[in-house]
Amino acid sequence: MKHSPVSRRQFLQATGAAGLALLAPSAAPKEIRPTINDVTGLNPVVVSNIVRPISTEEVNSALRNWKGSVSVGGGRFSMGGQIASPGSLHLDMRAMNRVLNYQPRERTIRVQAGMTWRAIQDHIDPHDQSVKIMQSYSNFTVGGSTSVNCHGRYVGRGPVINSIRALQVVMPAGEVLELSRTQNRELFSAVVGGYGGLAIITEVELDLEPNETIERVVQAVALEDYPTFFQDEVLAKGTVVLHNADLAPPNFGHPTSISWIKTIKPVTEEKRLIPRGQPYSLEKNTIWAISELPGGGDLRKAIDRRLFNTPAVVWQNYEASLDTAALEPRTRSISTYVLQEYFIPIAKFLPFARAMARILRERDFGVLNVSIRHSPADNLTLLSWAPVDVFCFVIYFKQRVTQRASVAVENWTRELVDAALANEGRYYLPYRLHPTPAQFMRAYPEATQFLAMKKRIDPQNRLRNMLWNRYLMPGSA
Repeated sequence: MKHSPVSRRQFLQATGAAGLALLAPSAAPKEIRPTINDVTGLNPVVVSNIVRPISTEEVNSALRNWKGSVSVGGGRFSMGGQIASPGSLHLDMRAMNRVLNYQPRERTIRVQAGMTWRAIQDHIDPHDQSVKIMQSYSNFTVGGSTSVNCHGRYVGRGPVINSIRALQVVMPAGEVLELSRTQNRELFSAVVGGYGGLAIITEVELDLEPNETIERVVQAVALEDYPTFFQDEVLAKGTVVLHNADLAPPNFGHPTSISWIKTIKPVTEEKRLIPRGQPYSLEKNTIWAISELPGGGDLRKAIDRRLFNTPAVVWQNYEASLDTAALEPRTRSISTYVLQEYFIPIAKFLPFARAMARILRERDFGVLNVSIRHSPADNLTLLSWAPVDVFCFVIYFKQRVTQRASVAVENWTRELVDAALANEGRYYLPYRLHPTPAQFMRAYPEATQFLAMKKRIDPQNRLRNMLWNRYLMPGSA
């Protein structure tokens, strides 16, 4: 059979069409959905969409217009998916950062939940006022801090709920409520420290206090003497504003007490707040050298000696305006820095401290520091991490970003949780979700009451995150 000749134009058209057919996808392109992660970079969660509200009304509107699950995040310093859930609508609250009402004479301030402690400090420092209770670093959002019921180094103050006057929240069905110790008290006690499981915090009203000058006093203390030392030389004095004690590797057995005490001495640092945007190159290089170089331990000792011998008198706001950038590695592509925390009754301080030190030495997993704080009992919060007076052990460590490293950390974390439980203690929930569900329920038996409240308030389980998916609503992720 004779074929008709094909022109060059026809040939190019035919081969071009065939080439396009080969290049064309066989199905519609896959939708790229946003990912929410935290400061560690270890917990990516793919969500459906991200909304950045600027008001309570916009939060309410987002809930009404979205029928699926909702997650809430602020500064993203929680380290185990507490800010996200797969497929959820994620509310990024950081644009809700306005002061709503400031009363300097009454020492109160009401702010939107996405405002950071540092932004509050900028606002109140000209009036010689300070935040009453916050974390040691100022980058956290107020709503996030409320959601985890944070604490810091403030002596005798306990968790942030003790300085919260009122909250405004949006409920899962869209209702806007005001919560306080006298208004909707049950919900108030459950939302603070409730990790976004019951309501979305949109406004927080806080107590403030005077901004005073404080002097650093550093002392070496024997481990077995520390509880008595703290009671007599810190708590009973009434003049210590901030306090912690540091335990250094490799033995974790010799506390260095660091107290900031009220003083009328002239300041050694004229700045009232730490300047924003510092590069912190020296701090980053020092942390790297301590954790990576053979002589890192000697460098740590040299730094501690300088701490003992350098006088420091500063404004309280200066010490309270620390920036987490000073703790950041130059990159998190190889290693990342992570926290854990354990709350131990005063009478069990020594047995837990020794058990913890043994686990840390045996596992040798790159702990940079253990900071000891104190909190009085918190009998107001439903999911209280301090049902009695406790010492708080904050473990700061360096971890490789490999799966193998995560498995190793998971194993020794469960050992530490068991040690805390054996000493009638608890662990803190804003960190990686390594503890087992059984360990969680032993540490927080009040979770059954919290779950009952959630089923009543949020029957469709709209407010979700990886924490509650794992421990209260398995299978809901």
